[in-house]
Amino acid sequence: MNGNVEIHDNPADWVAEHIKSYVATNGEDGHEWKGVPTLLLTTTGRSPGKMRRTALIYGRDSNRYVVVASKGGHVAHPAWYLNLSANPAVEVQVGGEKFTATATTAGPGDKARIWPVMTAIWPAYDEYQTKTEREIPVVVLERNG
Repeated sequence: MNGNVEIHDNPADWVAEHIKSYVATNGEDGHEWKGVPTLLLTTTGRSPGKMRRTALIYGRDSNRYVVVASKGGHVAHPAWYLNLSANPAVEVQVGGEKFTATATTAGPGDKARIWPVMTAIWPAYDEYQTKTEREIPVVVLERNG
């Protein structure tokens, strides 16, 4: 998918270790984290356009994957969300499966329907929303092709 392009992993040590293990084992170690499913999301950075990869908890909405741009309730959106907002073409790895997708922010109706699905997987999302004034986005990843 990205050929020989260098991918820069999330700089947080614990996330980088999670990604390293996920990649090294083709998702055998890392797909499940603290009892919840995770995927690897690679976006194109806004500046200078480097490929950026992070690990995220995910849910499903029919055949689509769903992630939450919570950043633990931080005042600012996570960098990966800003990246995909600028360029919605992303790469996704779920376990051993890798594919390209298009990322979109769920509208109010979809978010209202999907949010409870995501909080059932990771209840802390509700707490994160109370910690910040920003509206935490729900992102839908739709497989290309």
